[in-house]
Amino acid sequence: MGTEEQKVMEERVQNIRRQMEEAARQAGRKPEEILLLAASKTQSAQTTAFSARLDIDLFGENRAQELVEKMDAGAYGDKPAHMIGHLQKNKAKYVVGRAGLIHSLDSLELAREICRQAQKKGLTQDVLVEVNLAGEQSKSGVSPQELEALLEQVCQLGALRVRGLMAIPPAAQVPGQNRPYFSALRQLFVDIKSKKYDNVNMDCLSMGMSRDFCDAIAEGATLVRIGSGIYGPRS
Repeated sequence: MGTEEQKVMEERVQNIRRQMEEAARQAGRKPEEILLLAASKTQSAQTTAFSARLDIDLFGENRAQELVEKMDAGAYGDKPAHMIGHLQKNKAKYVVGRAGLIHSLDSLELAREICRQAQKKGLTQDVLVEVNLAGEQSKSGVSPQELEALLEQVCQLGALRVRGLMAIPPAAQVPGQNRPYFSALRQLFVDIKSKKYDNVNMDCLSMGMSRDFCDAIAEGATLVRIGSGIYGPRS
């Protein structure tokens, strides 16, 4: 990774931070309430390690193998790494206990497997439930209508703790297009928080990506996932 590329990345991160701070202020929120996650999918360990020196809070990977390899290489520095992509049951054993947070719980079967792996390792695994707000066939996640039924069963799994919700709305073509989805997810978040399920500690609302993170912050996001905004367009 060349010096010029490093400089460009540093400027991108600074610009994103400025936008996050402005969006938080406009929403009457404190900027420090919102975490910046670098979605480092497909980036080399070297590129990821450089970005770990910048003003980001944590990392997210879409593939279990990539998370494990970069963690073993020390690419994240001293910053946490999350699993943000769809997680297959047979890959849960590689992620549980390594990912600080799994963003993509979307079924009772996966929840049981995460719990089983966590029990084997003697730990409690933090997760977010992924909600498919627009009912898109191409995306994983539970429907808003199925969310409470899933939580009622998941909350009985002792080695698993639900920390909040995550969603990936349709790709926004214009600013503001995804605000209704973000607003809907926040309302679900608030509703669930008020019900006080066991093993459910709602403090993380993961929503917003490179094109729409300011809208997500306006609607209550506590964590935004930025990939191309930091690393540039993926090849």
